[in-house]
Amino acid sequence: QVQLVESGGGLVQAGGSLRLSCAVSGRAFSTYALGWFRQAPGKERDFVAVINRSGDTTSYADSVKGRFTISRDNAKNTVYLQMNSLKPEDTAVYYCAAGYEYSWYHPHYNYWGQGTQVTVSS
Repeated sequence: QVQLVESGGGLVQAGGSLRLSCAVSGRAFSTYALGWFRQAPGKERDFVAVINRSGDTTSYADSVKGRFTISRDNAKNTVYLQMNSLKPEDTAVYYCAAGYEYSWYHPHYNYWGQGTQVTVSS
């Protein structure tokens, strides 16, 4: 069974930074593409970033491009999301996800974490 556990969320002022981590259990970590999604109250779950299996290809939502960086450490079974220059509109629950496709589309992901709250105050 694959389990994903996010950490690193919290409250930060606009312009600040946070680093989210997602630890993935199981032996097949390097076979998964890994994504970050977010969901604000009353809104749909939105794509944030994705990284491929080897870690050499990434994609970002336009809203976070240039501010967020996704990375992975296959030796530690962990994926990260470095978030800089945070804005109040980045406030949401952030989820990491693992899947077999490099995708922007959340139904393509097979496994999900429980989410971590990120709140950006103005």
